[in-house]
Amino acid sequence: MQKHRGFPSRLPSTDYQFTIRRANASGATKLVARERYRDRSPADRRADAGFLAALIAHFGEDEFERGNLDAGRLSWLLGREVVPVGKLDPTSYEQLFRLDLKRAEANFPELFARHDDAEDDPDADGWDDEDDDEED
Repeated sequence: MQKHRGFPSRLPSTDYQFTIRRANASGATKLVARERYRDRSPADRRADAGFLAALIAHFGEDEFERGNLDAGRLSWLLGREVVPVGKLDPTSYEQLFRLDLKRAEANFPELFARHDDAEDDPDADGWDDEDDDEED
C-alpha cells in the first residue's frame, strides 16, 4: 500500500480522517459510491470539501493511487469528483484515480473562488507606498 507522504491525515480540529495508518490484513475496504443528499450535516460537507481540497493540492490533474486514502472519505467523492482510471477495482490499494476538476468546481465552487478584488487592487498587499512620516 502506497503511503501518500505530506497528505493531511485528517480535517484539522476534527475526527474526520483522510488517511489510514496501515493496510488492512484482510484486504482493502471496498469503495462504494455514496449518494450525497442535501440534508447532510455542515460538518460532513466541510469534511468533503477539506478532503477534496487536499486531493487537489496534493495531486492536481495527475493520476494517483488509492494507497492509504480513507475508503469512507473517498467513497463520498467517488464517481463524481474522483473517477477511476480504467475499470474500478473497489478493493485494490493500487487502483488509480484522477480528479474531475470541472465537476469538482461545479460541486464545490468555494474551493475555486478567486479573490478578484485583491488581484485588481495594487494596494491590496497592505503596504502604504507613500511616506507619511515626511512633511512637505
